[in-house]
Amino acid sequence: MHSAGLTSKAGNKLVLTSAAFQDHITRSLLHPNFQLSDPFLRGKRKAARRRVEERGLQAHDQQEEREYVLESAPPPLTLAQKLGLVASPAGRLTEDDWTQVKARSVQEGDSAHPCAICREEFCLQSQVLLSCSHVFHRACLQAFERFCGRRCCPMCRKEQYETRVIHDAARLFRHQCATRIQACWRGYLARKRFRQLRKSIWPKDKQLRRKFFEAKLQELNDSFVRYCHTDTEAFLSDINRSLSSSRRVFQQLERKHVSEPQERDWDRIQSQVVQRGVWDCPICLTALCSQSLPTEAGTSSHQQRRPTVLLSCSHIFHQLCLEAFETFSIESRPSCPLCRSVYHKKLI
Repeated sequence: MHSAGLTSKAGNKLVLTSAAFQDHITRSLLHPNFQLSDPFLRGKRKAARRRVEERGLQAHDQQEEREYVLESAPPPLTLAQKLGLVASPAGRLTEDDWTQVKARSVQEGDSAHPCAICREEFCLQSQVLLSCSHVFHRACLQAFERFCGRRCCPMCRKEQYETRVIHDAARLFRHQCATRIQACWRGYLARKRFRQLRKSIWPKDKQLRRKFFEAKLQELNDSFVRYCHTDTEAFLSDINRSLSSSRRVFQQLERKHVSEPQERDWDRIQSQVVQRGVWDCPICLTALCSQSLPTEAGTSSHQQRRPTVLLSCSHIFHQLCLEAFETFSIESRPSCPLCRSVYHKKLI
């Protein structure tokens, strides 16, 4: 009887130990949220838990940014942990412990680097700090836990960690954005001031200085045209007509002041013709001869009878050729066909 009782006690202990290990494996190793209950009830519990989390997130968003631990209560101990068959999990971290963990994360600069799971910047997205001092996106960590089926740090493989929501990456991102905005604004002000200085101070380089003054002259011309109340084309046409009238007046004055040469002046002009040695009419390009000028050898009697005219500018022409030129001239007092100067003529 005594041996039978001992055997039954040992068997009960063995059964209890087996059940405790099975419960520990089921609740800790397979999946933290795995429960042997009705799937319909599990779905209701998940929906209720999701609604509670959404309300909590909305409340946290409305308040100021503050850090908080996601796991509000420690997980219940399994039967194996209660019996001492498996070591109990360590106690929850205090605020001082979290301060040390965060200081170690800040020293490593994890918030300034991309998320180790998705390899993207944190920006303003929700960020979580694990008790092992590693930082991830909250959504990335939740997806990683669903994929693995267990709570295990993606970096150091630590199990049964605690999770705390932090905002270090968001503060760094806001600081970077403010720095970029300030840099852009200061650059805009510097460029605007530089453009204003360029309009008032001419550069030292020769080519740039020339372009500077050309631009200034163009601005003056544009302002003159802009503030002119008359038509620009008509104004320029009036200027052209005034210039033409002035030229005609000066030409008439020049022609009036040309005095007729004296007899000795004609002798001097004729000597210049002889020295030049040109004996062809510049109009008809035939030989010209006169009684006062020496004739060339082989000149016909018909050519010798053609009268020749000497101009005060020392050019000679056939009289008929010069009269024809004066007839077709549109000016009131024609000018020399060669030098375009006003002349007096003498028949030789």
